[in-house]
Formats: sequence, C-alpha cells, structure tokens
Amino acid sequence: MAVLSDPISDFLTRLKNASSAGNEFFTAPHSKIKEEIAKILEAEGYIWNYEVDTDSKFKELKVKVKYSDNGTPVLTDLKRVSKPGIRRYVGAGEIPRVLNGLGISIVSTSKGLKTGTHARKEKLGGEVLAFVW
Repeated sequence: MAVLSDPISDFLTRLKNASSAGNEFFTAPHSKIKEEIAKILEAEGYIWNYEVDTDSKFKELKVKVKYSDNGTPVLTDLKRVSKPGIRRYVGAGEIPRVLNGLGISIVSTSKGLKTGTHARKEKLGGEVLAFVW
C-alpha cells in the first residue's frame, strides 16, 4: 500500500473519477475524516450512501456514487482547496459560497467537519478543505 501525502485529495479524486466513469461504487482506505466527508456528501445529496468495510486487513470506505435519472453524475466537479503545502483558513464571515449557493464548501472547524453554510450559521471559521458542485 502506497503512502499518500494527501489522503483527502486521493478520496475526492476517486469520487470524481468513479462518477465520470459511470462506476456504481468506489472504495478508498478508511479514515475518520474521509468518513466525515462521505457523511456530508450523503447529507447534501452528492452520493447515495457509504459504508465502512471491515472484512479486509485494512478498513475501507465503500461509497455508492449517485446519478440522476438520465444517468448523468450528480457530482459535476470538485476542487481541493487547502492542501498539505498550502493550508487555507478562513473566519466565519469569509467562508466562500460555491457557484452562488449551487455547490457546497467543506470546512474543518473546531466542532468537526461542516458545510460552509452550517459553519457560517454557527459562526465557526476553520480550514476550507474542498468545494463540491
């Protein structure tokens, strides 16, 4: 197993590739933060669901990709914002809106991962992990 310098970026890339390739599922190595991201994506309607697979030697996250009725992926695109080399922190009032509210931002706050909208409502700033639309 390769050591990843940016596991969150790897997870998001797997999601993007699976949805553009028309795959029903994709798997990724499990971590708490990736599970939280999957939980947000499920709540916001970008994926059908996810489950933690403990059958193999290492825990894995199995994610079911969501498509609309005509077969186009619900996830149009995503962008990793804060990277290991360049972290991006914002205050509660500076959380960017994604495509004028059509997308979501995922923010790591002191109270866990939140969408940009929830973080703004709770007046929490933090590290902007990604934009999803």
